[in-house]
This record gives sequence, C-alpha cells and structure tokens, in this order.
Amino acid sequence: MRRLLALIVLAGVALVAVPAPASATPLPDVFRDEFGRELVLRGFNVSGSTKLRETGLLPFRSTADAAASATAMRDLTGATAIRFLISWEGVQPRPGVIDHAYLDRAAAQIRAFTDRGIRVLLDYHQDLWSRHLFDADSWYTGDGAPAWVIEAGDYPDESCGICILWGQNMLTNAAVREAAHDFWLNERGVQDAFLAQAGAAMRHLADTLPPSSFALMLGVDPLNEPFDGGLDGMSGSEWERQRLMPFHQRFRAVMDANGWAARPAFVEPLVFWNTTFGEAGGFDTVPPLGTRFVFNAHYYDGARMTLDPTPARDGSYSAAMNRIRDRAAALGTTAFVSEFGNALSGTGSAARTPWMIRAMYQGLDSRLPGANWWRDAAAAGPVLSSTQWHWDIYSGRHAEAMNGNPAKVRTEGDAWNDEDHSVISGAGALRLDPRVLDRLHPTAIAGRQLAFGYEDLARDGYGGAGSTAAWMTPPAGLPTVSALVSGRQYGVLVWRTTGLDAPTEMHLPASFAPARTVVVSSAAATVSERKLSLSASGTSVRVALVVNASTGAPPTAAQLAAARAELEAWADATW
Repeated sequence: MRRLLALIVLAGVALVAVPAPASATPLPDVFRDEFGRELVLRGFNVSGSTKLRETGLLPFRSTADAAASATAMRDLTGATAIRFLISWEGVQPRPGVIDHAYLDRAAAQIRAFTDRGIRVLLDYHQDLWSRHLFDADSWYTGDGAPAWVIEAGDYPDESCGICILWGQNMLTNAAVREAAHDFWLNERGVQDAFLAQAGAAMRHLADTLPPSSFALMLGVDPLNEPFDGGLDGMSGSEWERQRLMPFHQRFRAVMDANGWAARPAFVEPLVFWNTTFGEAGGFDTVPPLGTRFVFNAHYYDGARMTLDPTPARDGSYSAAMNRIRDRAAALGTTAFVSEFGNALSGTGSAARTPWMIRAMYQGLDSRLPGANWWRDAAAAGPVLSSTQWHWDIYSGRHAEAMNGNPAKVRTEGDAWNDEDHSVISGAGALRLDPRVLDRLHPTAIAGRQLAFGYEDLARDGYGGAGSTAAWMTPPAGLPTVSALVSGRQYGVLVWRTTGLDAPTEMHLPASFAPARTVVVSSAAATVSERKLSLSASGTSVRVALVVNASTGAPPTAAQLAAARAELEAWADATW
C-alpha cells in the first residue's frame, strides 16, 4: 500500500484461456460472468492486518472473524469482491519450507467470503520490502519478505533520514532500496525463490479450495506496489519494460503451471506512476498486455494528503480515474483499481475524507463530473471495478509489538506506521456516511454498458453528519425527471441489450427500501431486498432511472409515464 507519496517526492505472448465456470474473466475493457454479462466488482481490501504478527500475517485472527466480517461487509455495503492479502513471510518462513498450515488458514478465511458469493483477488503484499530491515526502535516498519531473505543480504543499518512520512523510505532508506534492487536483479536467486514459493502457494490453494470457491477466485496480484530501489540510469518507463514486466511474465508462467491458467494476473505498474508529483511509468512503453493480464492501478490524492487544503468536489477525480481507464484501453485489457481511499484520522486531509472518497467513487462510476453527465452521457465510459483500502475489523483495538519491540505495542488505528484507513470500526460500525460506501451500482449487465451515473447525496461529515450537495442535477429539458429526483438519491443506467438469457442486475443500497424504490424503464423491473433485476429482450438501447422515493409524496402513474417518455427521448437523442 502506498500512502502520502506526493510530499515524499518533493522531499527528496498471451494465450487465450478458457474460463472456469462462474469465474470473472476479463475481456478488453470489462469483466464477464458465465452468462456473458459485464460485471462491475466493488468491495474492499482485507486487510492491513496481514502486515501484523498479532494476526498471524493474515487478515483475520480466526475463520469465525472472517465469516463475521464477510457477512457485515456484504450486508453493510453490498460488496461483491475483496482483495485478500497474504505475505511471503507467512507462506515461507524459512528457506525451502512452505507453511501449509498458514495457507490452510488463508483458504478457510477466503472461503468465508466465497461462501457468501464474494469474489476474491489474491494479493501478495509488501510495503518497504520487509519488517526485518527495521530496527526494534525504528519509527517505521515494513512487511513482506521473510527474515532469511534479509539476513542473506548484508544490508546497511536502516535510516530514513529526515523522514516525514513512511513511504519516503522507498526513496531515502538505503536498506529498503538495496533489498528491493536485489529482488529485481535476482541477486542470490531471491526472485527465483519468491516465484517458487508463490507457485507452491497457488498450487496448495487450487488443491485446497473446493471448486465452488475456486471458481470465485479472480486472479492474483503478483506484488503490491512495486518500487525500483534504484533505476540504474533508466527512466521509470524503461525500468518497467526491462525489470518489472519480465517479472510479471515470469509470475504469469508460474500461475499457468500451478492451476491458475484461467485466471488473469492483476499486474501493477511502478508505484510512482500516478503520485501527482514526479510521475513515471504506467506501462506506457510496454506492448499490449492482452486479456490474461489486468491493468491493476492504485490511486491516492497525494496533493490533498499533503499540500492542497481544498475539499474534494464534483469531478475532482474524473481525470485521475480516466487516466486509469485510458491506460488499460491502450494496453488492450481491463482496468481494476485495487486500492484507493484516504485516512480517517491523523492527517491534514482526514477531515475532508468523506467527500474525497465520494468523489473517488464518482470517478469510478463515470468519466464525467455530475455537472456534465446528462449533457455528455454518451462519453460516460465504463464503470471501473475496485476495492477500497481498507476493511479492518480490529481497527483501533490492535496489540502489535512494532518490529517485535514489547515496549512499542501499537493499538491505535491500523497499528501500522500511524495509519488509520479502515472504513469499519473495531466495534463493527461504518465510520463514514453509509451513503458513501453503500452505493447504487450495476453488478451484472446483460449487454453492453453505455453509461452509469449516481447521485448519492452523501454528507461531508463522518457518520452522516455535515451538509450535502447534489452533484448530478438533470437539465431543464427533463422537467418531470428533475422533479422526480429532486432531493433524492438516484441513479441512471443505460445499456445496449445483446440477447443474453440473463437479467441486468443492480445493487440497491440499504437506504433504498424496496417498497419505496421507483424504477422508470422500458425493461421489466423486479425490486427485492438489496437487488434490482431488469429484464429486456432483443437488441436495443435501454435506460433505467432508479430513485429512492422514501421521502416526499409517492409519484403518480402520470408522472412516471411522463418521466419515462422524457428518458426515452433523451436516450434516443444521445445514442
């Protein structure tokens, strides 16, 4: 995970695989399910606890905690996917030794989610390469590589220098940099060792997970937030081409050899590619990735996390999310945003977090600011699948001895380098306005998605406090639609049906009570608890307006008929 890098920089041949049943297989710009429907995947990372010894280098202390967490995540947010963190140190604590008990615990925790219909992206996580690079009294710590890897390297004593934020270690801590540099050069066979244990772990999980669970495994993220440790005179783009992509290709081959050939590798570019300042890379000079890879990006607002005091507004993150869309399209594959978010305490931007995250979701939903959505909806682009950082049910109640130091037991926040990003509290309550996190969105589209936009009316404070403002107001040319949605949460989905024998489905937030959810569409609508199904035959453009009418007078049949006429005329003029 990369946090607060803006200030840091200032300071210093693909085969076509046959998908397994019920897998989410990527095509050039979408994921598809077994019915051929386009999928939108939304959820969270579980979790930063994998960085901690107190949880056994896994997201949860027990399978029961994982099951309770999966249920809460599904019920509170409608999540359909998670990014599940594991650790090289957990898999291979000693040379040549694979900890199968660790992998069995991981498999059991994964099943807690797949048993509830939640898809899982497996993530090999590291930050600052390894905790074993850091002194017992250090201000910082890392995670990832086991002790035996570090002991073989003869690295200098770690020091971040005049270090304001933990991520600066990637640029100024010689021990961290040299260890990462050794990995990319495969010094002492360290990259070979990593790939060998990854293969053993993937084979064990493929053999251990029942077919129904393995079918919901999305793929593998080979390495969280790769950083160079030293460019050796290359540009970031050159480094990606010469060092990073060969690693990803090697990892792809290991996946193929160990039961994961039908799953894509969710590959990340150089961590600094979109950090606001000093950007480099982004796979801008590598050949197209193809559909056996997913362009896997992270996004954090480095400017607002450091120097920019302004709040997020309508359209604040359109450009950042569009950059991810465009890079994936240029690479001939699907985009996935596997980390985004902001601190909930402890930084200058924490007070602005609710609308920062609201604006990030807006950017994930559509290419367009809300102010332009109705006018330019044909340019809305694909909805991006994503997992937010993060979901930690132990938030604020950890007991981690930092770097093994019993005199530095961390309990607050995430218990890791002074972070506090979990959207769930240790008491099990959402820490943000639920309208930010529990969102109307399409989950499966029977055809081709053309546009989606959502007015969530989330408040700018914590827990539903603060003020609200509409960002997506219909134009004067749609008077009945405008009256119907005024002061209400609503969303619009436009799609082209292609004759698939399955409905289009949307997640309904808890705030949308089925009895007061109004659907205006030519498609046949079925509203149930937390789900809307839209059935339409043939091949044509369809539009659905979904309104939370829990406040105000129920609309009349005449109003709904007039709204439908306006919507269909608008869609006919737009597509």
